[in-house]
Amino acid sequence: MIDEILLDAEERMDNAVEAYRQVLATVRTGRASTSLVEHLQVEHYGQRMPLNQLATLGAPEAQLITIQPWDQGAVDSVMKAIQTSELGITPQSDGKMIRLPIPALTEERRKELVKQLHAKTEDARISVRNSRRHGMDELKKALRAHDVSEDDEHRGENEIERLTQAHVEQLEALAKEKEQELLQV
Repeated sequence: MIDEILLDAEERMDNAVEAYRQVLATVRTGRASTSLVEHLQVEHYGQRMPLNQLATLGAPEAQLITIQPWDQGAVDSVMKAIQTSELGITPQSDGKMIRLPIPALTEERRKELVKQLHAKTEDARISVRNSRRHGMDELKKALRAHDVSEDDEHRGENEIERLTQAHVEQLEALAKEKEQELLQV
């Protein structure tokens, strides 16, 4: 019973860390990366879908992302989605292909992105802590139902705390790495 609760808590925490990794991929640095735009939601023919399901994405240069929609009618929808996003990049289109020139980040923009990074890191920490709370609640339910002893419950709580600490440290390491990447000129 305890093992199942611990495995569930660890899986939830692993999922939170993985989701955070995906969020970090969308944080813009000075280099072009298709991960900045691939999950951008585009409204096309009355449906919302990720950009990577509508177009071919590429980064032929360090400062340029290219987007080539498979349907030429989607160009305007993609342009609109990019302009209304939080990317802060003005797209350029020739009617068939969209180019996103990635400007070098100013010091002010870098600091703003670091603040956003810290907010996203805190959201990930909250997610890990919610997983801890869920695991602790499950342990308490098992104790009340007399499925586990008090000693086992206490050991389970200690293990969940250890897991939580390890996952928070993972988040911190990822955040620090991304922050260094952002502040690098």
